[in-house]
Amino acid sequence: MLKWLLTALVAGMALLLWRMSVFANRNLPRPGDSAPDFELPDQNSRPRASAQFRGRWLVLYFYPRDDTRGCTEQAARFREAMSEFDALDAAVCGVSVDGSESHAKFVRKYNLPFTLLADKAGVVAARYGSLRNFGFMKLAKRNTFLIDPQGRVARVYLGVNPARNARAVVDDLRKQGNS
Repeated sequence: MLKWLLTALVAGMALLLWRMSVFANRNLPRPGDSAPDFELPDQNSRPRASAQFRGRWLVLYFYPRDDTRGCTEQAARFREAMSEFDALDAAVCGVSVDGSESHAKFVRKYNLPFTLLADKAGVVAARYGSLRNFGFMKLAKRNTFLIDPQGRVARVYLGVNPARNARAVVDDLRKQGNS
């Protein structure tokens, strides 16, 4: 009886995780799509809208939590590459479900020279197919979107490696400039 119960529990969890991944990817913007608009507070509680970034490239990266190992590594790699992003006329914005106060501490602690957006309700992450909603807890998935100056999705990076994400985006931006 116990073996049957454990098998049913494992099968139920597998089905639940599969359904969550199917529904999460349902809203995933694809290259060529208009990037979903957003307006979210930044680390200083100032509202920032997607329209503010039109006319230049935007790297919109979603990450699970401030000041955790992988998220800190990813932010540090974006920080290290900021001169390259600036030279390529690209803005960088990180997005998580943490609040502005948490973002402000994260920015100060690691001297991050780019905007962090507070998506506490997870609405924007959901619009980008990048929200894990466990009911009692929400986390952004580690996905990145490269948005062109006209507001269209140029590239989608799913389940990125925090150590390599910034370099991959810089390399792709360089290719965009040569095409």
